[in-house]
Amino acid sequence: MSYTLPIETDRLTLRGYTETDYDDLLKLQSNPDVTRYLLYDVRTPEQVKEALAGRMADVAMDRDGQALTAAVILRDTGVHLGEVTMFMNSIEQRTGELGYVFHPESAGHGYATEATVELLRVGFEELGMHRIIARLDARNDASANLLKRLGLRQEAHFVQNEYLKDEWTDELVFAMLKAEWDKRS
Repeated sequence: MSYTLPIETDRLTLRGYTETDYDDLLKLQSNPDVTRYLLYDVRTPEQVKEALAGRMADVAMDRDGQALTAAVILRDTGVHLGEVTMFMNSIEQRTGELGYVFHPESAGHGYATEATVELLRVGFEELGMHRIIARLDARNDASANLLKRLGLRQEAHFVQNEYLKDEWTDELVFAMLKAEWDKRS
């Protein structure tokens, strides 16, 4: 099981993070509109430095709990649009989890769809995953709609499952199997 970065799509480059991405990651992770439905709150510059160091690490994706995070860059302009992440939940069970975060101003152009479909491909075709899930705050309609467009099916709605940012929130779980990925046209 291995993967190759960068990945080129029609409009995007998915690549590993570098030190020069600090300002872009700070802009993303310090925006309250971005972090509203995430497990973490707005991050400080020091927290972003730590996050960037973790993203820059070379990850083999050969152990449970590892995460591959790729910066999503608009190829024509070099603008950082956000990031996509694949978590290795279990090597033995061949399961992973998809995550993604995009700048609000990049919404409505299909960039998230274009990037996340490539990460699903990496998970299923390069890393040999059998099942990939995505978990999200139930209030995040845009994220749920993205997962539906990608062909993931909703498997669960957990009521008041997470206590985040001083409130109980519902959680949705979507999933796709390798066999379902293979049937996509």
